[in-house]
Amino acid sequence: MDLQHVTDIADPRLDDYRGLTDTALRAVREPAEGLYIAETAKVIERALTAGHEPRSVLVSARRVDEVGRIIGKRGVPVLVVPDEVAEQVTGYQVHRGALAAMHRPALAPVAEVVRDARLVLVLEDLGDHTNVGAAFRAAAGLGADAVLVSPRCADPLYRRSVRVSMGTVFQVPWTRIDDWEAAVGALRDEGLDIAALALSDAAVDLRVYAAQRPEKVALLLGAEGDGLTPTALDSADTVVTIPMAGGVDSLNVASAAAVALWSLAPAE
Repeated sequence: MDLQHVTDIADPRLDDYRGLTDTALRAVREPAEGLYIAETAKVIERALTAGHEPRSVLVSARRVDEVGRIIGKRGVPVLVVPDEVAEQVTGYQVHRGALAAMHRPALAPVAEVVRDARLVLVLEDLGDHTNVGAAFRAAAGLGADAVLVSPRCADPLYRRSVRVSMGTVFQVPWTRIDDWEAAVGALRDEGLDIAALALSDAAVDLRVYAAQRPEKVALLLGAEGDGLTPTALDSADTVVTIPMAGGVDSLNVASAAAVALWSLAPAE
């Protein structure tokens, strides 16, 4: 390992880690600079397993050996910092003692990501990184073959998304949609039935839809509060709803994704 002990908060080697709690700044900066932040040794390990490469690691002294086993013989700088320096630079207490600035991989075209897929999750304009991470974890655990995110959807590689997903954002093939009509065309070319999860008097009960499940399904979920846009709803072959009780009209979007994916998971 290339161990480098850093004690000065102004050291430029720490620049990738500055202001991690400033969501608006990081959401713009990280994609523009081709990086994302992986937090905790487990998440870093999953990122490396997926073939992603670090450009540096920031670690507390007590985590050096653990991170060393994960990094192996890579010649990446491992910046060893006191806890108080980590907190001042990042803006919060780095309790688990390890962060990595990772090179952001190039995204594949939609058509490539959904090729041969039987179950695709499409997230339109979700604004909360926690919900995005939880939806990816559901996609990974419940058999989705791919995830597509709209241009305005929160970043799946933002630190909180990655952490909440437990690193499964590295496991499920995904990409960002550039053109909605082209993405819909790619889904149809693969024979996917587009099912929009929404509240509508004309919606089909999820249980009924699942019982007659098409061979291939693309499941659309929309933003917290507003739901799917009219454009997304118009592109759907079917509008599906989760039947609710107790005067509750809907679930949190990530919970709804988990319920619907479980119901629609293809039989092995």
